[in-house]
Amino acid sequence: MDHIIQIKDKRFTISIPEAAILREVDRVAQELERDLADKNPLFLSVLNGSFMFTADLMKRLPFPCELSFVRLASYQGTSSSGSVKEVIGLNENIKGRTVVIVEDIVDTGLTMQRLLETLSALHPQEIHIATLLLKPDKLMADLNIEYVAMRIPNDFIVGYGLDYDGLGRNYKDIYTVID
Repeated sequence: MDHIIQIKDKRFTISIPEAAILREVDRVAQELERDLADKNPLFLSVLNGSFMFTADLMKRLPFPCELSFVRLASYQGTSSSGSVKEVIGLNENIKGRTVVIVEDIVDTGLTMQRLLETLSALHPQEIHIATLLLKPDKLMADLNIEYVAMRIPNDFIVGYGLDYDGLGRNYKDIYTVID
């Protein structure tokens, strides 16, 4: 029997258990180590949703790297608002650096596209994207997302850092809306 949770007016059931998530986080960490271990990359974790993915990912990276957190806002309720507010919290000089954006989910890609434009104007050597989840059927931007833990259908989900109006981030599994 599936474990069902209620958040506000919606019910959710487990779609990706924590063990499956962590297996994919391990794989992404190995890919990052293979490609970036000698580059002292700066990981930019996009808050709030990516905090769990970032924490689990960083624990698996056995090479020198830095971590910083940035904040954007483009979601309201269950869908993207289509607009991105200013990038807040980037205090590091990224000129000439290898930067890895760590995101919880890329769906339309419009938020990521805007973030890439903002960061590119600061002249990093290279920018990579690592995302926990990708919704390929919803993608509207042409992005080079090199590190994808999981590809998922276009369903609304919560858990493992993702929320519904601020609630549900604390669950260790990922849940899909059922009604």
